[in-house]
Amino acid sequence: MYTFSSKLKTFSLVLMVVGLLGIGYGFLSAPKNSQDVEALLAADSHGEHHGAAAATEEHAQAVETPAAEAPATTAVSQDTAKVEVAKEITAEETAVKDTAVAAAAVEPAQAVAEAQVATSEHNVDAHAEHEEHVNHVLHQLQNKPWSALYVACIFFMLVSLGVLAFYAIQQVAQSGWSPVLFRVMQGITAYLPVGSVIFFIILVLSGLHFNHLFVWLGEGVTTVGHENYDKIIANKSGYLNFPFWIIRAAIFLVGWNLYRYFSRKNCLAQDEATDDSYYKKNFKMSAGFLVFFIVTESIMSWDWIMSIDPHWFSTLFGWYVFASFIVSAVTTICLVSLYLKSRGYLEHVNTSHIHDLAKFMFGFSVFWTYLWFSQFMLIWYADIPEEVTYFVTRIQVYNLPFFGAVVMNFVFPLLILINTDFKRISWVLIMAGTVILLGHYIDFFNMIMPGTVGDQWFIGVPEISSVLFFFGLFIYVVFTALTKAPLLPKRNPFIEESKHFHY
Repeated sequence: MYTFSSKLKTFSLVLMVVGLLGIGYGFLSAPKNSQDVEALLAADSHGEHHGAAAATEEHAQAVETPAAEAPATTAVSQDTAKVEVAKEITAEETAVKDTAVAAAAVEPAQAVAEAQVATSEHNVDAHAEHEEHVNHVLHQLQNKPWSALYVACIFFMLVSLGVLAFYAIQQVAQSGWSPVLFRVMQGITAYLPVGSVIFFIILVLSGLHFNHLFVWLGEGVTTVGHENYDKIIANKSGYLNFPFWIIRAAIFLVGWNLYRYFSRKNCLAQDEATDDSYYKKNFKMSAGFLVFFIVTESIMSWDWIMSIDPHWFSTLFGWYVFASFIVSAVTTICLVSLYLKSRGYLEHVNTSHIHDLAKFMFGFSVFWTYLWFSQFMLIWYADIPEEVTYFVTRIQVYNLPFFGAVVMNFVFPLLILINTDFKRISWVLIMAGTVILLGHYIDFFNMIMPGTVGDQWFIGVPEISSVLFFFGLFIYVVFTALTKAPLLPKRNPFIEESKHFHY
């Protein structure tokens, strides 16, 4: 039986506490109203405005001509000029002059009035535009701690879901190499119920307008005549509406967790059974779950990620999200197994098992890259405005994380894991696995943040704290679950083959 070490338990608790404090700070420091945003915008542009003001003042001083320097006119010359003008003006010229003076008096008055009206209208438009910009930035900055929480929450939850899907695939394939790792997989999937509850709460709070993560949940978006009316979102309201959306979420989460509960229950019961009846039940249940999973996973990716950008869609998106969290799941299985092996557990897990996990890490990394490139290339080459804007935003505003994810999720694993010998070296796999997990967290960051915080993003306290909290919670739940049952399923029909797996 595995024993949860006090050091690891303390480490996980510290991560959760620090993470909670940072998450709380992120919410408390977020702007509460437009005045706070005005102050932030003013502070950001203070240096620029100060420089511009100094330059203007310098220019004004350079072109200013003091009135005292104007040439003086003597009283004699003024009187002479007046006499000469008086002699030259006839009665007719005087009448013309009076008319011209009157016209000149009217025209400037009209011009001034028109200029005042134009200036007033311009000021009103500029003020309205400024208020709209301030409100937009306010929503983005208020979204920032929510978005950080959402990214970390969905990432760790989907990692456990990916492990559950991988476990089901092994059951249906009747794989002979993996049964010695089944209890590790079951331990990781123990996080799924916890992560599901937290995630569902966030979804409900989104529907109650505690945040602005999902634009289509906004007030008046589907109401014709409302200032927030959006025709595209309104046309999708039959699918994107809160009651239907939250019901789908409940069905998905409950379905996944029911399979997780009963498959583990049957696996434990198989240890005490005298036949393979529980194993056969798990086989049938796993086959049904995989059908349910492949459908719900696609819809889940549309509902929880793609709908953040409701004007955009991709027919590859479900597969793309799946590739991202399945490679993260296999990587997590590998890292947990290496840790347990280093602590003296999993005596039957050898380098061949680790080598197979590393092959899956490599293969799914290439699969993710294939889908990333296929989605990007087709949309970028077609250059349809409503589609390509998704990538334009990420390339222009999220340039570093967008292309950095490609390096971390493809280039690095390709160069490291393509070598057969490296797939059997623990420290190489730990290094590669850490980079892969960070890279796919950034991938989820890229999928979610542009639609929720726009150009107001940066990796700050809320982002780091959210990762720390869910990472600590993940460690605590997973390793606590590993203490609940022996790490070797004794009565699995393929356990002996798995024990002696070698090539």
